[in-house]
Amino acid sequence: MCFLRMFINRVIFLLLLAVIIFSCDKEYHAAGSGLLLPTSLISKKFEAPVYSYQNKVNYFQTDGLPLAQLGRINLPGLGTTEADITTKLVASQNPVFGNFTQKKEDEGDDNNAAVIDEKETVTQVYLEIPFYNNTNDKDGDGVIDALDLDPNDRDSDSDGDGLSDSNETINNTNPLSKDSDGDGILDDVDLDNKTYDNENKTYQVDSIYGNHNTRFNLKVFELKYFLSKYDPAVEFQKQSKFYSNTDYFEKGFYGEKLYDDFYQLNFDELRFNYIEDDPDTEDIDERETVETRLTPRIRVPLNKAFFQEKILDQEGGSVFSNDDNFSKHLRGLIIKTENFDDDLYMLLDIRNARITIEYEYDEVDTNGTANDTSDDTKERKSKTFLLNFGMNFNTIRDKNVNLSIDKEINDSQTQRASKQIFLSGNGLFSTLKLFEGLDQQGKEILEDLKGKNFIINEANLSLYIDQDSYSSINKSQFPDRLYLYKYDNGEPLSDFSIDNSVNNNIRNRNKFIYGGILELNDANIPYRYKFKITDHINNLITKDSANVRLGLVPLNGLNFVNTRRARAVNQKMINYPITAVLNPRGVILHGSGSQNHPNGGLKLEIFYTEY
Repeated sequence: MCFLRMFINRVIFLLLLAVIIFSCDKEYHAAGSGLLLPTSLISKKFEAPVYSYQNKVNYFQTDGLPLAQLGRINLPGLGTTEADITTKLVASQNPVFGNFTQKKEDEGDDNNAAVIDEKETVTQVYLEIPFYNNTNDKDGDGVIDALDLDPNDRDSDSDGDGLSDSNETINNTNPLSKDSDGDGILDDVDLDNKTYDNENKTYQVDSIYGNHNTRFNLKVFELKYFLSKYDPAVEFQKQSKFYSNTDYFEKGFYGEKLYDDFYQLNFDELRFNYIEDDPDTEDIDERETVETRLTPRIRVPLNKAFFQEKILDQEGGSVFSNDDNFSKHLRGLIIKTENFDDDLYMLLDIRNARITIEYEYDEVDTNGTANDTSDDTKERKSKTFLLNFGMNFNTIRDKNVNLSIDKEINDSQTQRASKQIFLSGNGLFSTLKLFEGLDQQGKEILEDLKGKNFIINEANLSLYIDQDSYSSINKSQFPDRLYLYKYDNGEPLSDFSIDNSVNNNIRNRNKFIYGGILELNDANIPYRYKFKITDHINNLITKDSANVRLGLVPLNGLNFVNTRRARAVNQKMINYPITAVLNPRGVILHGSGSQNHPNGGLKLEIFYTEY
C-alpha cells in the first residue's frame, strides 16, 4: 500500500510538472525577482548580467565572397565606408575569332575560297556587372511580390483594370499596366494587344543602399599586378588570401584607364533589337524585334583599342594557351568610384560579371557556288566574345570614424565593459560575456545556478538601440537582423543550428525563433533586437558547457554565416562571419555599462521553473 501511494504521488508530480512546462507562455513575466528560491514548482524570471566589449577588425578577407561591394556609404555615428573592386579576368582557351583560326587565315586554303584574312575589328566593349533582383512571387501570378497589390492572392488586380494579375499573365498582357500595348484602349476592352511584348520584365533591384539616383564618377583601370592563385609568401603551398586593406591602385599597380565618366544607375531591363532585317520575313522587321534581354546592371563602354590589342590581335598566340599565360598578359581590372552626389553603396552579382567584346569580321558569301569564285561577295559580319570575372576582392576604406568608438575599443582591451555597442559592415563588432566579465567577476552567479533544481523554459538576450545617438530614426538605416555566434571559433550557437523554423512570407525571416530581428515599438520606431538562446543557456547551466564569449555582428543573410579570416585590433587572426562583411548597414546599441536606458539596455532574461 505504501509503495502504491508513493507511485501515485510521483505520477501526480510528473503530470503537474508537465502541465506547467507546456503551458508556459513565452512572454510570461512572473513576479518574484528572487534567484531560484526553494519553493516547489514556481515559475520565475531572473535577469542575469551581460558584459559587452567593443571590438573591431583592422582588415578582413574579401576574396571568394558571393558578391562584391562598390560605392560609398555614411553611417551616422559610425563613419564612412568606401569600397572598390579588384578582379582577375578569365578567357576561354585558344578562341577562334570569326570563322577560321588565325593559322588558317595566315596560310590560306586553295580549296576553300572562303578562307581569307577576316580583319577582325572591335566595334564595342562593355563592362557588365549585374545587380541582384528580387524575383519573389509567392502567389505565382507573374507579378513579383514587391509590385503585387496582394502577394498572396493570384486574383488580385495590381493595375486596377478589372483583370486579375494571373489572367493577364496567361493572356500575355501586362498586369502592371491598364493599357499594355499603349494604344489608348484599356486592356479590359482591348481585343488586340499583339504589339505588347509579353517577354518584357519589370524588376525590383535589391541590395542597393542609399540614394538610387545618385550620380558618381566611375573609373576602370587595367590591373598590373598578377593575382596568383597560390601565395608566393609561403612558397605557393597555400591558396592566396586577399584582404580589405589590399589596395593595388594606391600602390601604383595600375595601367591604362579604360573608362572615366560620371554615371547614374539604370534599373530597367536592357533590351537590344536585331541589327539586321531578315529579307525572308517580309511581314516582320527584325530591327524592331528584341533579340537580347539583360537584367538591370552596371554597363559602361570600355576602351576599344585596348581590347583590340589585348584580345583580338592575340588570336592564335600563346596568350590563350592557358590561364596563367592569359593572366600575365591581361592581369585584371580595378574598378573605383568617387565624387558622389549622395550616398550610394552597391552589393553586386560579381559571379555573373563580364566584359562583352563585340567585333566585326569579313566573311565570303559564295552565293551557293563554292567552285565558282566569280560571284563571291565579301560581307561584314558580327560576333561577340566574353571575358568572365575570375577571382576578385574588395578594397574597403573607413573614414571619419567616431572618436567614441576608439575609446570604447581601448577600454574593452583593458577588460572594461563598453557603455555603447557599435556594429557595422566595415568591421565594427562586439563580444559579449554572459554572467561574468572577462575578469571573471560574478562567476559565482553561474556556479550558483548550476547547483539548483529547476527547468529553464526560455532565455532571451535583448539589445536596445541607443536612441540618443540619432537625430532621426527610420527602419531602413539599421541592419534588418543581427547575428550572435561563438566568438573564439566563429561557429553558430546551438540555438541557431537547431532552429528549423521557416517564414516564406518575409525575406530573411527563417530561424525566427532564434531571432536577432529588428523590432519596432508601439510608435513604429526601431528599438531592439532579441535573441532566444534557451539551448545555449541550458547547456551552460545543466550540462556544464564552457561559458564562451559571444560575437555580435550585422547579418546579411542566413546562408552566409560561414567565416573568413580577419585581424582584430589586438592583432590576433580570428574567424569572422561573412555575413558581417556583406551588410553595409550599422547600428549603435546600449552596452552593459550604459546609464541612459531604463534597464541598462542589455539584458539576459531567464524564465525557469523550480521543483
